Amino acid sequence: MDKNHWEIIIIGGGLAGLIAAHQLSKAGKDVLLIEKKQYPFHRVCGEYISNEVRDFLIKENLYPSDIEPAEITKFRLTSVTGRPAEMDLDLGGFGVSRYYLDEFLYNKACSIGTTFLLQTQAEDVSFISQEDIFEVKLQGGDIIYGKHVLGAFGKRSKIDKQFQRDFMKTKSPFIGVKYHVRVEYPQDMVALHNFEGGYCGINRIEEGKFNLCYLGSREQLRAFGNIPEMERQVLHKNPHLKAIFENSDFLFDKPEVINEINFSPKNPVENHVLMIGDAAGLITPLCGNGMAIAIHTGKLAADTILQSRDRLSIEKKYSQLWNNHFKKRLWIGRKVQWLFGSQMVSSLSVNLMRHSEFVAGKIMENTHGTRVT
Repeated sequence: MDKNHWEIIIIGGGLAGLIAAHQLSKAGKDVLLIEKKQYPFHRVCGEYISNEVRDFLIKENLYPSDIEPAEITKFRLTSVTGRPAEMDLDLGGFGVSRYYLDEFLYNKACSIGTTFLLQTQAEDVSFISQEDIFEVKLQGGDIIYGKHVLGAFGKRSKIDKQFQRDFMKTKSPFIGVKYHVRVEYPQDMVALHNFEGGYCGINRIEEGKFNLCYLGSREQLRAFGNIPEMERQVLHKNPHLKAIFENSDFLFDKPEVINEINFSPKNPVENHVLMIGDAAGLITPLCGNGMAIAIHTGKLAADTILQSRDRLSIEKKYSQLWNNHFKKRLWIGRKVQWLFGSQMVSSLSVNLMRHSEFVAGKIMENTHGTRVT
């Protein structure tokens, strides 16, 4: 990097940041993306993408067809005791690892002109109103400036703390744990298996591998002392999970783990920064659309900047679009979350899905978006 003034600075190189960077660079904008890691790397993520964004990805040559992502058309749910229910997915989706997809999108953005600053963390963001510009302080002390800043820094960051965002004031009871495995399992299905205190998803990704990722309880981890013991004592009480864990070939040396997963509402604009991806709001994993929503928010932010002339209209339009597309979906996701993670309510959820296709379909319809082009 040989300059310190940019038209657009994007902080965070996940799906939302990469999509926004690609679209803005494609339109001729001067874009810098700051990412604290080096591609490729693993992220704790369900690794299932709803087909709502597939047409957009294909149109922009951003769909990773070379590795033949897994086609997902069915959904299975099991209660804590293992009672199952299944349904077809109206839109369906595809499975692909973040390890592959993020690097794929990174290379696409590089090829179209995005500048990347990797293995660097943004420590502080300030809007200088007199000059109508952002000042971004980097780890190590360097300072850069940008006309626009997009916050794509994920679920929780130093900048969230600096901005004193409301969700940072409460501790989350959840942890996220992820593995890649090889196992005999239905190829076209995404499944959610309940256990006491959480739920575990599994679906196929590329190269015949499966992503196994669960949302668990921080208190249970503390009680049992380590992740393997918690899994044996809690997750294995669901016979489906017990079979998966006992018959899988685990491909990581150790699991990917994150803490402080918070589903509280967030504002799509904070201190004049457009928040995209998880920084704008996190849908509960059981709704299976976090990756699709991240991609869509990156596109919306880029489109808004390209179509609007001044800062006020950009912020107003983006907030409006974000709320129209996602506010209700995330709210319903938080309500549906109550139907998971305990023996009684998970049994009710399975019964609901088995005996009321209309209600189950409505929940699916209202947590899944329409196709994006």
